[in-house]
Amino acid sequence: MKTTPLILAVLAVSSAGFTLSAQLKESPLPHVMKKEGRYALFVEGAPFLILGAQANNSSAWPAMLPKVWPAIEYLHANTLEIPVYWEQFEPRPGQFDYSVIDTILAQAHEHRVHLVLLWFGTWKNGSQHYMPEWMKLAPDKYPHVIDETGKPVDSPSPFAAASLQADIRAFTAFMRHLKAADPQRTVLMVQVENETGAWGALRDYSPAAQKLFEAPVPADIRRSMNTESAATSGNWQQVFGGEAEVCFHAWAVAKYVNQVAAAGKDVYPLPLYVNAALRDPLKPGAPGSYESGGPTDNVIPIWKAAAPSIDIVAPDIYMSDSAEYLKVLDLYHRPDNPLFVPETEGAPGVARFFFSALGLQAIGFSPFGLDYTSNRPFEMSDSENPNEFLEPTAQNYRLLAPMMRDLARLNFEGKLQAVAEEKGEPSRTLQFGPWQAVVSYGAVRNKPAAGNPEPIGRALVAQLSDNRFLVAGLFCRVDFHPTNADKRRQFLRVEEGTYQDGAFKFQRILNGDQTDWGVNLGSEPLALRVSLATY
Repeated sequence: MKTTPLILAVLAVSSAGFTLSAQLKESPLPHVMKKEGRYALFVEGAPFLILGAQANNSSAWPAMLPKVWPAIEYLHANTLEIPVYWEQFEPRPGQFDYSVIDTILAQAHEHRVHLVLLWFGTWKNGSQHYMPEWMKLAPDKYPHVIDETGKPVDSPSPFAAASLQADIRAFTAFMRHLKAADPQRTVLMVQVENETGAWGALRDYSPAAQKLFEAPVPADIRRSMNTESAATSGNWQQVFGGEAEVCFHAWAVAKYVNQVAAAGKDVYPLPLYVNAALRDPLKPGAPGSYESGGPTDNVIPIWKAAAPSIDIVAPDIYMSDSAEYLKVLDLYHRPDNPLFVPETEGAPGVARFFFSALGLQAIGFSPFGLDYTSNRPFEMSDSENPNEFLEPTAQNYRLLAPMMRDLARLNFEGKLQAVAEEKGEPSRTLQFGPWQAVVSYGAVRNKPAAGNPEPIGRALVAQLSDNRFLVAGLFCRVDFHPTNADKRRQFLRVEEGTYQDGAFKFQRILNGDQTDWGVNLGSEPLALRVSLATY
């Protein structure tokens, strides 16, 4: 067929219309927003709460995905965290294989689940094990950290220029493809590297690193660590003393990661975060007792100064002790940092801490290893229930998922408080202006609360208006008292209901024995709207 000017014009208009249609179908870019000291992750123009589950490390291969999606469905999770492997993505220098990414995107879209993608690049748990083979076979070009004795350790050097350039090239290709392949914004955030740092050495002692260690500490790093006075200027040893080596390595790693992140963000500005292998939050050990170089609590300011392209530094919390867990949440809940827990245990005694995180305006929570490829750090026997490991997290998500948008909005507005039970503390009091909400555990009728046999209770209370509240939780009781001691509370109306399509659907009114001592929350998902008055 001969192509005439008229046909060309029609084709041009049709092409423009198709492009415009595609643009109109693109969802808004997810982004982190701060207001009055509180943070929220905005998705499709509104606050969003990540009810996450992180797959096992080797679960992103297409052959494994059929064992992932059923677990996500059972959990009622709205977001799957899953790795992207550099060794698969760039099997030969400059040749990129997008097939695994495309498979994950297509299946996530099919299952109506959002994604957080984890870039297993230069670092994975302090090592370079996910680098492509062609890099592993050239250690002179892509060097390891050199220890004090001059020997290489099993960690990549942050001063390896060739490694940095290769990671920048690969991560940029990954982000560019993600932008083109995901106009629906299935992917909410990207983790840059994984638990960066070094084991077996506090820092790199190579000649190039040593030269920088003996040079003056950059002024922005001194300012970040409150060591800006003239008396503390000097090289790293002079400024930081016994912490010099971990501070130096944190700076070096953060600078490297920032260059990778900045390059990726230039082509597709999704929120980016890094995760931290932690040190003991209550009794920090000496340098060398924890992974050196990552964003541990003592060097968060260095990471903030050296890696401005990173939106969030996030703790991987593998602790079950209540005091330790709560201290970590507090350390990473900072005015300059949204709280996000990208990895944690899914055990029964830990699941309740999601509510503790919510009480600190967390934007999300994601236990690790919640799929059917391996339900525990060790293999389960055939006789065990495959959902046993998932159930503690599923309890949370069955309750919270239907009301997720309301919770995210109320938390961003500063109207929500949430708590988890702690051993030896059978009740907690939350202040809401003229009202106190008292959360108690193990309470029976009018007897004092004694606590549950194991601390599994958790509750959230959100103020909808002056005298109206949303209440939800598990294994606890919630009651209200006027702040004015001369007044007594009365329940005007306690509505039990469910959330459907984000809206509260009334089912029945509770009264009498069901409210005489407060409202009781057991093991089933339950949402209550409580209207109060005084007399």
